[in-house]
Amino acid sequence: MAVAWLNSKGILLAMWQKRAIALLILAVGVGIGWYVYSSQQEGSRPFKLGLDLSGGTQLVYRANLDAIKGSDVADSMASLRDTIERRVNLFGVSEPIVQTEHAGTLAGTPEERLIVELPGVTDTQKAIELIGQTPVLEFRMLKVGVDQSNIASSTVNELFEPAAITGKDLKSAELQFQGGAGSLNEAVVVLHFNSEGAKIFADLTKNNIDRSFGMFLDGSPISVPVIREAIPDGTAVISGGFTPEGAKELARNLNYGALPVPIELISTQTVSGTLGEKAVQDGIMAGIWGVGAVVIFMLLWYRLPGLLAAVALMLYIAVILALFKLIPVTLTAAGIAAFILSIGMAVDANILIFERTKEELEKGTGTADAIREGFHRAWPSIRDSNISSMITAIILFWFGTSLIKGFALVFGLGVLVSMLTAISVSRTFLFALGIDARTGFSRFLFGSGVKS
Repeated sequence: MAVAWLNSKGILLAMWQKRAIALLILAVGVGIGWYVYSSQQEGSRPFKLGLDLSGGTQLVYRANLDAIKGSDVADSMASLRDTIERRVNLFGVSEPIVQTEHAGTLAGTPEERLIVELPGVTDTQKAIELIGQTPVLEFRMLKVGVDQSNIASSTVNELFEPAAITGKDLKSAELQFQGGAGSLNEAVVVLHFNSEGAKIFADLTKNNIDRSFGMFLDGSPISVPVIREAIPDGTAVISGGFTPEGAKELARNLNYGALPVPIELISTQTVSGTLGEKAVQDGIMAGIWGVGAVVIFMLLWYRLPGLLAAVALMLYIAVILALFKLIPVTLTAAGIAAFILSIGMAVDANILIFERTKEELEKGTGTADAIREGFHRAWPSIRDSNISSMITAIILFWFGTSLIKGFALVFGLGVLVSMLTAISVSRTFLFALGIDARTGFSRFLFGSGVKS
């Protein structure tokens, strides 16, 4: 009797421990949900909305890489992105998105593009002005045997080698005045290269003494001096008969960001704030209807386990929305669609678990053992389906465009979190019930569909 009493007490204690854990999970979930709601209402950490939801302007530029060596294309495009992002940030545009894209044309020729998204800026002309006409700075060696006097009548690419140094190698620019005794000081712009640029410039001047090289700004030669000696200190001087105001403006623009390659605007797209707000509202309503339909189905078909699955689903939604805020994830219309799709994946895992558990109960297995065996039998299918979905999301994110990447990120994150909540939260809730589902009304609560 004493042993039986101790065993009964131990089982009861274990059951209350499981219920305490379930209550703790519920409390944490409610806290996370409150954080999501309050941070959105107070504006302390709102959701980061994409251009299609918040309204704004998208500019797409084509990069001209004729003067760039093939091995330097990736670095040049990364520098171009950083330069434009830095320039846009100077104007205080909220959460600009600047990214590069490798695209193909209708003729099948690949090209590099720069995509600039400016939320809140719906004036296309203003958006173009924000990007501005930043100067393209290039240092190019004159080809061996070329007559320098032909520069005015020939194209740059015919006479000069590919750019050895571009704006990506520039650290800063400043206005200075230079001049000899008895002459007026001339306004010049002194360039200071970064460590990589300084090394390239030092090697360039050291190995090409008595050769000419051109300093080009926006494709136009400013100066074509002859290298007389090595310049190891990483500085260069641009002189071209500047006025003090002109030299000051040039130095300022170069400091804003000299573009490493020329860019050409090829398309613009403007989304009004009204359309963006409507898209958000439509997305929210779609989510509410979708979740509501899923919850009703789970309640009618799976009864008590369906109710627990619905609670777990609410916790999943709270967790995933909190992650969207904390990472942060830029939500687009495609991202909202991916989120709703991931909700279906979360429910799918619960359905597999409940069906396997029901089969065990029909065999006469005890409730706790049936739940345990149901999870064990459902896990391989859940694991494999979620892994395949994650692989798909990774491939889409790795190779997709910006729109596809947003969908892939939200979908992949949702699948990962849904798998964890289905395996841990639903399992904990089921074990915390502590009822015998083999007989009576409890059997009906654990039934499904038209079966008792």
